[in-house]
Amino acid sequence: MPALKWTKHADLAIRKTPTVGREEYLDFMTFRRPGPPMFTEIFGPIIGLKEEWEAQGATPEELDLSAFRYRCEARGGLPVSTGRLGGAPEVLIEETDAHRIWRDGLGRTMKLSKGVATLGLPLDYPVRTMDDWRRLKPLYTFSEERLARDWEAAARAHRAADRVVCVGIPGGFDEPRQLMGEEELCVAFHEQPELVHDILGTIADTAFRVLERITAKAPVDLLSVHEDMAGKSGPLAGPDQIRTFIRPYYRRIWDLLRDRGARLFDQDSDGDMNPVIEAFLDAGVNCMHPMEPAANMDIVAVRAAYGTRLAFYGGLDKHVLRRPPEDITAELERKIPPMVRTGGCVLALDHRIPNGTPLENYRFYIRKAWEIIEREAAKR
Repeated sequence: MPALKWTKHADLAIRKTPTVGREEYLDFMTFRRPGPPMFTEIFGPIIGLKEEWEAQGATPEELDLSAFRYRCEARGGLPVSTGRLGGAPEVLIEETDAHRIWRDGLGRTMKLSKGVATLGLPLDYPVRTMDDWRRLKPLYTFSEERLARDWEAAARAHRAADRVVCVGIPGGFDEPRQLMGEEELCVAFHEQPELVHDILGTIADTAFRVLERITAKAPVDLLSVHEDMAGKSGPLAGPDQIRTFIRPYYRRIWDLLRDRGARLFDQDSDGDMNPVIEAFLDAGVNCMHPMEPAANMDIVAVRAAYGTRLAFYGGLDKHVLRRPPEDITAELERKIPPMVRTGGCVLALDHRIPNGTPLENYRFYIRKAWEIIEREAAKR
């Protein structure tokens, strides 16, 4: 295998030119205004694909995706922190041609497999007991350091540039999982509920104090949360755990932001989230991504089930790009027309463009998607 040229997470960043204004995007995604469909790339190429495309004759503009036509909004984040702040200095343990191992700010041993991934995975976790959590709890409590001095200027600049103003909070499943690991967290829901409540209560207190300050002076449009709490077989927490542990956290933050003008509460999770969509809607979520078809997240079926209660983006099967053009066409013909008719959806691949995707197939995908989008839009 030839040496990779693009090995870091930042190397895979993509360039898009936003053409949709803030109000248009928010109205479209909350079903208040029909409009021209939106189509974008969410994540870009997976590691190794750029080398494949370069060998197939891709231009520099195709490698960073700026050559391709998308229609999407501009977003602007605020320089504030609602999650972990600080921690021990990172310590390198071992580095070889194949991997890098280090100890991170939480004290976890992390491993990055080079040439396969751009983000490291934990090999161990620091929290098993309430005492373990109490040692790390100061990293999650409020301090003035969480608000950068220029946050108000950043908010004004985003609004002046017609960007969607965004803030994020730690995941109600994901952050305890970062501290405990998936298995320990799932056991803790039943055997140490007070520990999970204390973790999420602390995070909620801090996020609330930060965002109460922010929204008193600067409107926020979109609240985002990263969970990644499901696989192909379903979510790692069920409706009961969501209602008991995660809903109080979500609702405390979302009710504050919604009452002060926020319009979208967007949750990021791969996998099959169907069993818990209703529970998360009750917790305030009104937008999800990336809607992974290989995990039974069929945007046509989800739209039929939840209507205007749930917007989403993604939903187009990334794996179909490695199949013949007629299969790509079939995927697009089944999913694009219903989304054009109903709105509240930004069409996109459900995750990174996979290795083995021929450049010509991606070119065809873009052309065909726009052909169908414009045909269906003309019928409105």
